[in-house]
Amino acid sequence: MFGKVGIFGIGLLGGSVALGLRERFLAEEIHAYDPDPGALEDALALQVVDRVHASLGSWVGDLELGVLAAPVGVLVSEGRKLAQFASPRTIWFDVGSVKQPVVEALTGVLPNFVGSHPMAGSEKAGVEAAHAGLLQNAVWVITPTTGTAPSALEAVRSLVQNLGAYPLEMPPGLHDRLVARISHLPYLLAVGLNRLVAQDPHQDLLMFLAAGGFRDLTRVASGSPRMSRDMVVANKEALRAAIEDLWAVMLELENLLEQPEDLLEVALEAKRTRDSLPIVKRSLLPVMNELVVQVPDKPGQIATVSTALGNAGVNIKNFEVLAIRDEGGAIRMGFATPEEREQARQILEGIGYKVR
Repeated sequence: MFGKVGIFGIGLLGGSVALGLRERFLAEEIHAYDPDPGALEDALALQVVDRVHASLGSWVGDLELGVLAAPVGVLVSEGRKLAQFASPRTIWFDVGSVKQPVVEALTGVLPNFVGSHPMAGSEKAGVEAAHAGLLQNAVWVITPTTGTAPSALEAVRSLVQNLGAYPLEMPPGLHDRLVARISHLPYLLAVGLNRLVAQDPHQDLLMFLAAGGFRDLTRVASGSPRMSRDMVVANKEALRAAIEDLWAVMLELENLLEQPEDLLEVALEAKRTRDSLPIVKRSLLPVMNELVVQVPDKPGQIATVSTALGNAGVNIKNFEVLAIRDEGGAIRMGFATPEEREQARQILEGIGYKVR
């Protein structure tokens, strides 16, 4: 467990990391900094964090863990500002979607810095859309270099696993090339398709005819335009290469319009590729009906919890043992109704357990 943790940029990802830390009892106290007073107010109101700060200062030096979750366009400048206050013992990592420029700029500047990128997101933005389940079962890319402190790398790797995600390590440049093709290029395609519709003289009819396929293809264009713009611009070199490769594929497909059987083979290959994509299951339980119980590392804790609820007639619909550490762990339980959840909370708090 970390003591004080700081989240710098309390939006969708920063808020989801904070909620994951809270849910799994991985932090004693969570602080947040954001230049937007409204975001800080929302984070407190939603109980995403414990304390908020409108400015950087000496409090940064008290952190055991710092999470850079600001928009990618300002990650480097924010990291350099934080370096003025950072303690040499603090571990830092970022969650930005572009790695090479960030890792190059902040390694050796921000103590114990590790580049990372959870492959999770939503077209929704802001801390009000954050939830711990966003990170569950997600692939979380970590991008160490020769300048990465081994102890910091191990700490971040362990934290990612404790948050329920799967750490995958690769060089930052390779990350940027791959993400350009499966994330940044699809965003530009979504923008382009919507632009094609908006500029058509029959725009109204096109909008009326647009069905599920068009909506699925263009969903990511509903995200924050400013943040998405910063994302693709920051990775422009890798993205340009991906655009060139896609352009060649589109020309090939155009030529295949005159060769239906060959086009069918390409379409079948595309179907096989699409159907082989792994299915990532996020948190399946309704958030409102979940409880997480902190338990000491002693025999019989699961039996004590389940027996106490069973004796009161409270049915546990789902049960999961979360990360166990030397000083203890946590149990997540799901209930059919909010009323049962609150009854369970009262019972367990009544026998001395800490519950969230």
